[in-house]
Amino acid sequence: MAIEIKETKDVKLKDVLPIYEANHWSSAEKPDLLYQALINSHTLVTAWHEDRLMGLGNALSDGYLVVYYSHLIVHPDYQGKGIGKMIIAKLQEKYGHLHQQILVADGKAVDFYKRCGCEQAGQTKAMWIYQGNDH
Repeated sequence: MAIEIKETKDVKLKDVLPIYEANHWSSAEKPDLLYQALINSHTLVTAWHEDRLMGLGNALSDGYLVVYYSHLIVHPDYQGKGIGKMIIAKLQEKYGHLHQQILVADGKAVDFYKRCGCEQAGQTKAMWIYQGNDH
C-alpha cells in the first residue's frame, strides 16, 4: 500500500471526521471546532492512501523554542502499519531542532510515543481543564 505523508491544510471535514469518530474522540462531537482547530494549526500533516485520509497529526508552535503536538490520530483500520511513526517523522523534520517538544499521551499511546523517542519529562504530570468526555 502506497502511503503519502504530506504537510497540507487542504483537507476536508468529510475526510477528517470519520477518523475521529472511529477512534471515539470526543472532539468529533464538535466537528466545526475540530476542523477549525486543525486547519489553523501551525502545521498539519496528513497521511493518505489514494484519496482516503488515514491519519493526521498537528502542531501548535511559536516556531522558535516550543512545539506542542495536540493530535496524532490514525483510523483504526490502518493502525499498526507505521503511519503514526511516519507522521511523527514528518513533524520531526520541521520541529526536531526545537528546545522543547511536548505532547500528552494516554493509555496505549504511551508505549507508542516511547517507541518514537519520547520520554516522561522528569516528574511532570499532565494537567488539564478538559471539556471532553473520552477520558
